[in-house]
This record gives sequence, C-alpha cells and structure tokens, in this order.
Amino acid sequence: MTQAEERTSIDFPQARCRAAVARIDITPPVGIYHRMWGAATHDRATGVHRPLFATALVLESMSHANDRQAIVAIDHCLMWAKDMHELRRHVRQSTGLPDDQLHIAFSHTHAAGLMDSSRAELPGGELIAPYLESLASNIAKAVNEAVEALQPATIVYGTGRCDLAAHRDFWDAESQQFACGFNPAGPTDDTVMLARIDADSGAPIAVIVNYACHPTTLAWDNTLISPDYVGALRDIVEQAHGGLCMFLQGASGDIGPREGYVGDPAVADRNGRQLGYAVLSALEALPKAGQRYEYSGPVISGATIGAWRYGQPPDKRERRAALYRSHQWTIDLLYRADLPTFQQAQSELVHWEREERLASQAGNEHTARDCHAQVERMNRQITRLGQLPAGSTFPLTVKCFQIGDAYWILLEGEYYNLLQRALRERFPDTPILVATVVDGWRPAYLPTRETYCRGIYQEQVAVLAPGSLEAVIESVTTQIAQWQNQHV
Repeated sequence: MTQAEERTSIDFPQARCRAAVARIDITPPVGIYHRMWGAATHDRATGVHRPLFATALVLESMSHANDRQAIVAIDHCLMWAKDMHELRRHVRQSTGLPDDQLHIAFSHTHAAGLMDSSRAELPGGELIAPYLESLASNIAKAVNEAVEALQPATIVYGTGRCDLAAHRDFWDAESQQFACGFNPAGPTDDTVMLARIDADSGAPIAVIVNYACHPTTLAWDNTLISPDYVGALRDIVEQAHGGLCMFLQGASGDIGPREGYVGDPAVADRNGRQLGYAVLSALEALPKAGQRYEYSGPVISGATIGAWRYGQPPDKRERRAALYRSHQWTIDLLYRADLPTFQQAQSELVHWEREERLASQAGNEHTARDCHAQVERMNRQITRLGQLPAGSTFPLTVKCFQIGDAYWILLEGEYYNLLQRALRERFPDTPILVATVVDGWRPAYLPTRETYCRGIYQEQVAVLAPGSLEAVIESVTTQIAQWQNQHV
C-alpha cells in the first residue's frame, strides 16, 4: 500500500495571528503628469478609469504584543529612491512603526503615472509634490486604522491557477532582436497564491492575492489613471467574498498579460476579471478556518463508500499555525562590470535630445516619438545610476516572515519568474508568497544568468551582475530550510 493510500487526513496550510486591513482612496488629480511610457504622446492624465487605492494589512503575533508587520499595497508603478525615502519617513512618523515593520508594496501598474518629484517643470508635474504629501498622509491613516482594528484571526492559504500571465521575452526574427512582448513559446507561471483571512467570528477580513503578471495591459495610448487589471480583480473578489482584496505583485520580470500594451480600459477589466474568477474558484476549494479533512470510515451502500468529513486538527497543528517570526538580512550583490557611467548616460541623453529636436523640425513625428522614447530611457538611466549606493556591491535587503504554515518573501526591485518557481519547487508542500517591487526599485531588474548579453530591455536596464538572481534564490532557500529544520 502506498503512503498516499495510507493517509487518513489532510491538513490545510493555516496561520493564527491578529490581523486587520484598511483601505483609502489615493487617486491622483486629473491633469497630473502621467507620461509613464516613452512612446506616449500625452503628458497629463485626462481622466480616471478606476480609482487607485492603498490597502494596509497589519499582522501581529498572538503571543507578543506589538510584534507586528504592516504591508501596504499601493496602486502605483514605482518610486525613485529620494521620493521613496521621504514617503516611508512620513509614514513612520505618523504611525510610530519602526523601519523594519513597514513595507510598501507596489502593484506596478503602468497606468497610474510616474510619481517623480523631479519632474515638477513638466506639464502636470506641479501636482506631483502635493500629491506625494497627501499619499503619505493617506497611507499612514490606513495603517493606523488597521492597527486599531487588530483582532484574532485565522489565515487559510490556498493555490489557484490562471493563464492570464504569459512569457514576454520575444525574439523578433525579422528585425533580429528581442522585444518585450507576448512570447507563445516561452515558459510562464500560472500559480495564484491566496491567503484568506477570517475573524474568529467567521466574518471575512481580507483575501490576499499573490500573482506574477506585469500590469501592462494599458500602455502609451492610454491617457487615464488606472490600476490596470488589479482594479477589476478586486471588484470581482470583494463582491463575492465580502472582505477587502489585496494584491501583491509576484516575480514578473519576464511575465506579462497575453493581451497587453493597448489603450482600451475594457481590456484591462477583462484581464482583471479573468484573474478574479480564478481567485474565486480557488477560494471555493478552501475549508473553513481551523479545519482538517479526515477519513471517517466505510459506509455500506450500493458500494462500500469511503466517507470523509471536516474535523479539528490536533494541538500540534494549532501550535504550528501560531508560529510568527520574521528575519531581515542583506545580500551584497556585485554591480555589473559594464554598468554605464554618468558621463556616458549624459552623452547619450544629449545625442537623443538633438535627434528629437531635428526630427521635430523636419516634421517627422514618428522619428521624433522614437527619439523621445530614447530621451526618456536616458533620463531614467541617469536617475537609476544616481540612486545606487557607492561601492562595488548593492546591499539587497531581504524580508522573510513565517506566518503559520507559510513564508512571505518581500523584495525591492523586479525579478524574473524563476525566483518564485525555484522556491516553490524546492518546498513543494509549503505556501510561499513572493512580493516584489516592495519599498522601491533601486536594483531594477534581476534577470536569469543566461538572459544577459541578449540585448533585451530587462537586461539593458539591469544594474547587477549576472548570477544575482540565482544568489537571491540560494539565500532565501537557506533561510526557509533553516526554519523548517527547527522542530515545533
């Protein structure tokens, strides 16, 4: 008889902690600077597709008061280091949270606008600084509201599947170059990680959705402020579940929606509904909080039936579910040897500004737009270089929490999908939530080792040396294995 045949119970991954969630509207004003895409021809946002939100989740140990973590999911793409530092400083001052207990996770929507205070002189840029001040106040308000609402809760973890996401490193054979777009032949990841949080009363608190897919449905033709597919996802889940839906962006450096780079908000809504219905399907398969599935014995009928029922887990399972611990460490990752200098980036910027000016004077709008995209690339390159710590290595902070049976990994920057696939393959029976673009974007992209020298966008803007992604995988693996080897 096989081990599977001998099993008479199934334990569902769960956690016991204190939890609360709160939300606040953070939609920027119409008319704010919105030009996220180099190929865009507009500067100001002309309207709002769906509101942007900040959703604050606060988790706290059942046994240690004030041993808490606040994760705030915001509907923005990213922030440069200076603005990120100021945002976190204001939120910490208003909430009293120490630095290692506040985590701001970006949904990474590319349709919210580029909130860069240094662009104040551009059309709509004068609205950025006041907006960032209000954003900090609103985030702090949501965090404080969640802290006040903390209550005993159970988290039930689950997994779903959704094929919205597709590989996006596409080889264009005609032009002999890699493009960042749908690649039907490339590997992808359809894993949807879920964490359903229920109060002890049975009332729904929240559903955490962790999925890897670039929110790039809406691109250069879109002029509306939008959370992209995340907005419709939330609506679908919240209408059916009752609690708030919080989205955490996974390792999506090489993953995006199959249908994307459009200007039609209806496509973003359709993508969001696809993911939302996948989440609802997975939620329906989860048990009530604090339950296990047990074999209850044979029932004589037309056939001899093997009956199963839901029951209570043993005390040992309850002790494990109450595990709550965190660890934060630094990995020193080498900068790439061919990282451009400020002088090289400035020279490139001057070149493309001249080319754009000449194309505009000649009435060649298509060439002028392409040159402007190159100008934007160089401006961002200069900003990236300016925010990097001095020295030969980048100190990457890794934040890892064990909350019951699951591990939560929070990382700054963007990572190729191999990160979460490798971790989940190494720990196949363990829920692992991987949240990226958390607290900034300084390390930019971390592609796989073999992606370097292909000339694709993610490799061009990467600031770290080949092998950095693999080093992160090994470091996180070591930490999870160490915790798993500690008997509870």
